[in-house]
Amino acid sequence: MAVAFEKSAGAFRTIGELSQEIGLPRHILRYWETRFPQLRPLQRAGKRRYYRPEDVALVRRINMLLNHEGYTIRGVQSLLATEPGARADSHKGTAELAGVRAVRALLADALAQDHR
Repeated sequence: MAVAFEKSAGAFRTIGELSQEIGLPRHILRYWETRFPQLRPLQRAGKRRYYRPEDVALVRRINMLLNHEGYTIRGVQSLLATEPGARADSHKGTAELAGVRAVRALLADALAQDHR
């Protein structure tokens, strides 16, 4: 019998985990990535998506605005674009840094296993 496992608040989420947590289908999350440049989860080999805590917070906010407050996609795009610190270019730098750190961690793990 499977036991439900809860991740810490700072843990990365896969698209399946986030989909289940938010209650939205995976294809909606992938669609939102095309409409909101601020939403850029890490993608590893095989295009597997990993959502950082800030991505999870953004998905929750987009969901609230679209599905509970009645905003349109264009309205949410405008709202997010005008917010300070929520620009796609500043988020891109964060994503690139996180990607470099992820690669570094993978290389460190590979080296550790190689030395065993």
